[in-house]
Amino acid sequence: LAGAATPALARALDSYLVTVCDHGLNASTFATRVVASTQAGLTSAILAGLSALKGPLHGGAPGPVIEMLDAIESSGDATAWLGDAIAHGERIMGFGHRIYRVRDPRADALKAVVRQLGSRNEASGKEMGGRLAFAETVEQAALDVLRIAKPQRSIQTNVEFYTALLLEAVGFPKEAFSNVFAAGRVAGWIAHAREQQATGRLIRPQSRYVGPVPDLVA
Repeated sequence: LAGAATPALARALDSYLVTVCDHGLNASTFATRVVASTQAGLTSAILAGLSALKGPLHGGAPGPVIEMLDAIESSGDATAWLGDAIAHGERIMGFGHRIYRVRDPRADALKAVVRQLGSRNEASGKEMGGRLAFAETVEQAALDVLRIAKPQRSIQTNVEFYTALLLEAVGFPKEAFSNVFAAGRVAGWIAHAREQQATGRLIRPQSRYVGPVPDLVA
């Protein structure tokens, strides 16, 4: 961090860690439970969760949100930038979720925390009131663009959008965002691993072959 943590920054970070500590059977939590079911031990189970979190589709979204906001700020036209990104097949980071078809409720919880940090944050050196207002403008532009570009889908704001603002406000570089997320999620992984170990049952999903069936020779 850029400087010493204040009580306000500590509360903000704690709010974030509590918000993300557990969220159902996401990819990393499921990986943790699979390994825990083999009785490989808690350390191996948590390492499996960390490995799953390494992928950009699960744990790496908040960093690119900051990059997107900075790029849009430089361009000066959120709607044009977002429309061009979609036209080139790029993902709009901070929007859409595998489970939610409505606005991610965690997004509003984290947005409120960012607002409570005040107009300027000494840890990041940024004027947070303006940064939040700009992010809100980009969010609305993104929702409008997505609604027009993908009318058949309900793509709403997810937790990563305001996660990025909160971690930036607290003073973490974007390269550390996934590490901070893991620090919060590990509590949930441990709880899931212990629960799975208590059942003593191996996770073994069934599968069905859907490929071509060769002609059988009599």
